[in-house]
Amino acid sequence: MINKVNISEKLSLYDDHWVPRIVGELNGQYVKVVKFKGAYDWHHHENEDELFLVIKGRFTLELRDGSVEIEEGEFVIVPRGIDHRPVADEECHIMLFEPVTTLNTGNVRTGRTLEELGRM
Repeated sequence: MINKVNISEKLSLYDDHWVPRIVGELNGQYVKVVKFKGAYDWHHHENEDELFLVIKGRFTLELRDGSVEIEEGEFVIVPRGIDHRPVADEECHIMLFEPVTTLNTGNVRTGRTLEELGRM
């Protein structure tokens, strides 16, 4: 069966920040939606690259040697092993493409670490 997903509708169903939800799966990758606001934890992923696509708003991807501003309609790929931290001054809506093995806090465990993600 083929299912259509309305990204805006999925994002309207919750208000919390930094809690990704799975909205699709393909080729060993999860498609996730998440809302950013404030600063996340510094981390990296040993074995996985990440793609962040901005659906609404903007955020800064802080890196140890600088930062990148990501605007609505833009995406950035963070290669495995690169320390990074997303920061959003205002609420930002993001779609993530990540291997199913990707832990949201990567190489660190914090109060934000989620062992299992909800599906929508």
